[in-house]
Amino acid sequence: MRYDLVIFDNDGVLVDSESLSNTILAGYLTELGHPTSYEESIRDFMGSAMHRIHELVLERTGRRLPEDFDEVFHGRVFEAFERELRPVTGVTEVLEKLDADGVPYCVGSSGSHERISVGHRKTGLERWFPAGRVFSAQDVGRGKPAPDLFLHAAREMGVAPERCAVVEDSPLGVQAAVAAGMDVYGFTAMTSAEKLTEAGSTVLFGQMAELPGLLQ
Repeated sequence: MRYDLVIFDNDGVLVDSESLSNTILAGYLTELGHPTSYEESIRDFMGSAMHRIHELVLERTGRRLPEDFDEVFHGRVFEAFERELRPVTGVTEVLEKLDADGVPYCVGSSGSHERISVGHRKTGLERWFPAGRVFSAQDVGRGKPAPDLFLHAAREMGVAPERCAVVEDSPLGVQAAVAAGMDVYGFTAMTSAEKLTEAGSTVLFGQMAELPGLLQ
């Protein structure tokens, strides 16, 4: 493969969590007096770190979310993960291929370390991603679309940004990868090809089975 490191987003790319978490987020925001549909949650918050949710709600309404918002939200998400979470179809085969080819890979996720850990344990992906391969927006000052997380992951893995490929499914993540100077592969399972292209992705794919061939 022509890359020295493949950086995977987590939610929607490794674990099939976006529909679960955005259904819960839309419901909780509505419950708190900030009416939000599932489609609006996907549009505004998919791929973002928690601080972005707080910032957008404050900007739009002038009201702060409750201090325990993150705790309550994650509690509901983790309960749903335990009931329903599955790995993205075909992703284990992709990881096996990368291992066979000797290509390092890691996670660069807007989610917290706890969220990543819970999801990987539930789906069996934890064996692919030990602690040294997991990087969260918690590790840097700014989440996506800032490039900080991806640059941090590359630095920790000892790889130059231009030798990295990023696999993303959200416009915010694509923007972050482009800003980091990395090639980005847009996964269209949850987001339209048009939106990912507008964000800067030049290579798009709809099935995980396609990815190894694209990375060659």
